[in-house]
Amino acid sequence: MAKNKKAAEGAEAETPKAEAAAEAAPAEKPAKGAKAPKVKGEKAAKAPKEAPAEAVAAEAAPRVEKKPAKVIEPRLSARYRSEVRKLLKERFGYGNDMAVPRLTKIVISMGVGKALQNPKRIEEAQKHLTALAGQKAVVTKAKEAVSNFRLRIGNAIGCRVTLRRQMMYEFLDRLITVAIPRIRDFRGLSDRSFDGKGNYTFGLSEQTVFLEVDADRMEFTQGMNITLCTSAATDKEAYELLAGFGFPFRKN
Repeated sequence: MAKNKKAAEGAEAETPKAEAAAEAAPAEKPAKGAKAPKVKGEKAAKAPKEAPAEAVAAEAAPRVEKKPAKVIEPRLSARYRSEVRKLLKERFGYGNDMAVPRLTKIVISMGVGKALQNPKRIEEAQKHLTALAGQKAVVTKAKEAVSNFRLRIGNAIGCRVTLRRQMMYEFLDRLITVAIPRIRDFRGLSDRSFDGKGNYTFGLSEQTVFLEVDADRMEFTQGMNITLCTSAATDKEAYELLAGFGFPFRKN
């Protein structure tokens, strides 16, 4: 019994020494090719991704500020500011530049009454009006029913477009310099077509005077009415305004 107690006491004394020696000993390196065991709850650190060379070059390059595109002012708009407005101010004695008459809008309309028998006419008229005006034309519909013409409310009977600002001046420039001179046997426009409030209206019998309309692909001939709306109080002031743009009035 005494021997057994001594053996047990010796074993207990050796145990803490063995644990201390195990802690002091360096950890064994894993063999080549062997993967280290993964510990639950721990994620392997990912190596940072290298930025692409194009992104690095873009960051290193100096930033160039983009300048807004320059808007080219229409020729007749510049002419109004530089010449026409001064002439009108001197002739009629306006107090300031805001009182000088100016062009406000241009309305182009086509009445297509034959579209009731042939719907293709309204489609072609809208297509040509959009091409020559440079802006989408709107189809106009009847607001009243007329039994003599077999017209019902809602029937498409024409199309129109309203031009303002730059589009207005660009169309007026093409109208004066290109379209009107192409009218057959043209001798000038009448100065009696003013409405008494400074607005001028005239008509064209064909749309082929505009270069935007291809006469070879045209199926129907269609006329139109063009109204030039101004801020003039009298017809005389409106006449001088349009004459300043070079409008070809007939000389009496």
